[in-house]
Amino acid sequence: MIGLNKFFMRLLHYTVSGLEYLSEENIVQVGHITHFFSKIGVAVVELTAPLAVGDRILVKGPTTDFEQVVGSMQIEHESIPKAEAGQAVGLKLAEQARERDVVYKKL
Repeated sequence: MIGLNKFFMRLLHYTVSGLEYLSEENIVQVGHITHFFSKIGVAVVELTAPLAVGDRILVKGPTTDFEQVVGSMQIEHESIPKAEAGQAVGLKLAEQARERDVVYKKL
């Protein structure tokens, strides 16, 4: 738990209009990972803000920290170009992620 506290102290969260922002970079929290399928490299992300194919995302957690572009997104095995807050989507990730890792979108 100490590593997690250091992680969040370094990032300085603040909230505006219900969306969570990080002050060090121009990014906004768009969701968190609820499951990761390691064999196929796909994460289930519960969205708290809109996300679209082509958006640049950051995945951060106690042992996770990487950036990538959203190349494909699916709901119930159907590809979609964008998703809204409240939806759970499948994202193909470039690296391994863990449950409860947070997904941010670069603005």
